[in-house]
Amino acid sequence: MLTVTHIVKKFDDIAAVNDVSFSIAPGEIFSLIGPNSSGKTTIVKSIAGLLQVNGGTIWVDGHDVAVSPKEAKAVIGYIPDEPSVWGSMTGEEFLHFVGALYGMSPSQRVAKINELLPLFSVTGTEKDQFQNYSRGNKQKFSILAALLHEPKLLLVDEPIVGLDPESAAIAKKLFREFAKRGGAVLLVTHTLPVAEEISTRIGVLKDGALLSVGTFDELRERAQGEVGATLEQVYTALTKVR
Repeated sequence: MLTVTHIVKKFDDIAAVNDVSFSIAPGEIFSLIGPNSSGKTTIVKSIAGLLQVNGGTIWVDGHDVAVSPKEAKAVIGYIPDEPSVWGSMTGEEFLHFVGALYGMSPSQRVAKINELLPLFSVTGTEKDQFQNYSRGNKQKFSILAALLHEPKLLLVDEPIVGLDPESAAIAKKLFREFAKRGGAVLLVTHTLPVAEEISTRIGVLKDGALLSVGTFDELRERAQGEVGATLEQVYTALTKVR
């Protein structure tokens, strides 16, 4: 579903992402973890087509993002790290706007919105303006918007920030169910317990380079961690050697 091959992204002369390659198959939840400024969000934005890479290729569902951006973006659902919507737009208007961008008819949008709102128990708040939402509710509507057009690939940048524990559990369940239906998920997070809990594979980034990729058990073995070692302990061991 997603193939990233030797991508490089520079800002001026500084390489924020340096020769990174990985792939995600349908049914997988792949987490990218790493310290601040390790290149995680830059990679997500490059896949989403918001940034142009300086080298390498990105393929989404058989489409080269640089050559066929519309076709690639049509199958992507993107949840940014910071929900950013016109403040005077209501949650319902935002969902209709996003659905229209993806070519959904008004009747399709209404049906899907009515199906999605109860997932986070936000039915009844959709008429409120975005500027009046809490950080958590903004995040909920961003997640619902990404699922609206039934994408094949979800790009999720820090999905749990701002969510209460119950809503965080619902979000994790939604990502698992999405993958079970054959979707692919790229999850970028600093919340390592979340990555440990729901990922099929994990990639460890540092200074724009991908240090290691594998299942949690494989990463633990490479880090020479104990049987019960947490992802936080494994991550610390893997990143301190570079």
